[in-house]
Amino acid sequence: MANSSEVVERALEQGEGIFRLFPNWVPRSFCIPGKRIKLHPDDYYAFGAHRGGIDERWFASTTKADNGPETLPDEGLSYIYFKDGRKEEKVLLKEAIDIMGNDILGTDVMKKFGGWLMFSKFFDNMEPLPHHLHHDDETAAHVGAMGKPESYYFPAQLNNHGGWFPYTFFGLNPGTTKDEVRKCLEDWNKGDNGILYLSRAYKLKPGTGWDVPPGILHAPGSLLTYEPQRCSDVFAMFQSLVWDVPTPWGLLVKNVPEEYKNDLDFIISLINWDLNVDPDFYRNRFAEPKPVKPVEEMRTEGYEEFWISYKSSDFSAKELRVFPGSTVTIKDKEAYGLITIEGHGQFGPLSIDAPSLIRFGEMTSDELFVTQKAAREGITITNPSENTMLVMLKHFGPEL
Repeated sequence: MANSSEVVERALEQGEGIFRLFPNWVPRSFCIPGKRIKLHPDDYYAFGAHRGGIDERWFASTTKADNGPETLPDEGLSYIYFKDGRKEEKVLLKEAIDIMGNDILGTDVMKKFGGWLMFSKFFDNMEPLPHHLHHDDETAAHVGAMGKPESYYFPAQLNNHGGWFPYTFFGLNPGTTKDEVRKCLEDWNKGDNGILYLSRAYKLKPGTGWDVPPGILHAPGSLLTYEPQRCSDVFAMFQSLVWDVPTPWGLLVKNVPEEYKNDLDFIISLINWDLNVDPDFYRNRFAEPKPVKPVEEMRTEGYEEFWISYKSSDFSAKELRVFPGSTVTIKDKEAYGLITIEGHGQFGPLSIDAPSLIRFGEMTSDELFVTQKAAREGITITNPSENTMLVMLKHFGPEL
């Protein structure tokens, strides 16, 4: 068996700076799968029913999922897949970057960041999640983690139905006081603690998205969501009851130091108050797609590309659409991960396609990782279809 360095080098050579990535499924014990993630109906509980259903697929991840004591050693971590003839090899993307980070991400990125500091995911839940937040760097540091900004985009191709509640509560109503939030925490064991009375819901619109910095309370709705985010898995659930299902106190204080797990003042300090009560919350956080250059110019060349996540300095994302029968060459400044959500075609030397159905544990041709050198030189992409768009979502790391 070849060692990891040899596999990475051969994969780099074969893909001309592009890796294939193996599908990376993550279960959540507190979620109900929305079944829009293309996983086979028999496989939603492939980790065991006790682990919960699979309602997430992680992309370009060097971040281990934090799913409690039964979390598998490689849960949430992406693997590079390499096939040479009949021989198949897998190497963790994290390990590959540890070995050859300068060749994969670039010396400038490695020098500044030391690795790949983001991942993206499909979140596919049938019902809303509890009103919760993700810690910032200061509060996450108490448990040895990084803060977690994230963003949302709702791809139309994967939202054939809206689930049970396609609305998301964001933030707190302007004028909300800390005493009101404290009362919600004091009432945790009385049933519904009423935290949503202090917030407002927004109807989710396919083809648009939201920016969610750390410290903002949010109760994600039931559209399938593409989520670029920083490489962290910290959260604090502030809602005690969701549709008559209790939320354990442990999910509120999962990432709180032991000595503060019942300290309501400390827990409330996790909230970024200014961002939550912002009277211009919608204008500042809602994100319509923005073309990367004039739309008519792109259409003449046979494609469209839009920024779909662009308000955070910690990551960004684009949607690329190559028209039927078109061949284009696309350049980017930095390395990126990619997931194909519609159509089929050629991406550099590799074929890509958006599968209709995926079996747990089987390889697909829809996910790639593009090195910095290949991105800067440009990737030639061909859509051979006569009728169908070739559509990809691309996720990038932090700004240099």
